[in-house]
Amino acid sequence: MRITNNMLVRNMMSNLNTNLRRMNRVQKQYQTGKKFQVPSDDPIGVSKSLKLSTDVSKVEQYKRNLDDAMSWLDITEDAMNQMGEVIQRARELTVKASNGTNEDTDLKAIEAEIGQLKEQIVKIANTTYAGRNIFTGYKTDSKLLDDDGKYIPNTLNADEISRYNIGVSEDIPINTVGIAIFGNGDATSGGNFDATSVNNGDKSYAIAVFDNLQDALKNGNTEEIDDNIERMDTIMNNLLSKRAQVGAKTNRLELTKNRLESEELNFTELLSNNEDVDMAEVIIDFKTAESVYRASLSAGTKIIQPSLVDFLR
Repeated sequence: MRITNNMLVRNMMSNLNTNLRRMNRVQKQYQTGKKFQVPSDDPIGVSKSLKLSTDVSKVEQYKRNLDDAMSWLDITEDAMNQMGEVIQRARELTVKASNGTNEDTDLKAIEAEIGQLKEQIVKIANTTYAGRNIFTGYKTDSKLLDDDGKYIPNTLNADEISRYNIGVSEDIPINTVGIAIFGNGDATSGGNFDATSVNNGDKSYAIAVFDNLQDALKNGNTEEIDDNIERMDTIMNNLLSKRAQVGAKTNRLELTKNRLESEELNFTELLSNNEDVDMAEVIIDFKTAESVYRASLSAGTKIIQPSLVDFLR
């Protein structure tokens, strides 16, 4: 087969372009630090990266949900702690008032402080987190109690529990419905703490106890004052039970957070191994591709130069 100058030039240009494309591909890896830029570079690798990126995004979302849930529980626990302090102080005052040795001025002073503690209970009942009322079940845009201690939501059931998604097919109940803490029902003899449901206008059991206690203090009714001690114990025992539940949820979230952080680290490492280049190896490849390209250019100039015109000179 006769080799013509045109054949030499075409082969030279083809090899030159091949070397240039190889250098361009390695140069992109060098500049971006990634093994591939488009799906056609490595379809399988790109598919794997998409899957791992999705896994990382899911874990990040679960962590955001978990952080929000932990903040909600922190606010709830803080409100319960304040409620416990109020009930404890009210019980101390009630015990003091029930001994029958107090002057009228003493009972009036105790009654005034009980009134302030009752107002504090209403404020605790209307605690919010990020603009949402934490004790009103699904009706987070509504306050729980009005100034008289009556429930504001038209209905409120103990099963209005919000759940946070913190993993694949894994969620956790977060909120505590206010009726479980502040109760429903009258505080007179025979009245019980009801934690099942309320309707608009029902009065909180805790507020009813304080109202009853204030009336007893005004009238100097020592027997009725004494009866309220047991009612406060009922409120406190129920409160301690709910605080234990919140503490258990917080512990579970902390364990879940550790697991999610570990999963995020693993997925991120797998993603990096799949798509990040070994920079030292890329630098060597780039220098090699550059040398080959320069060599092909040099060879090309020698192939093109010896034409018929060069011999005629």
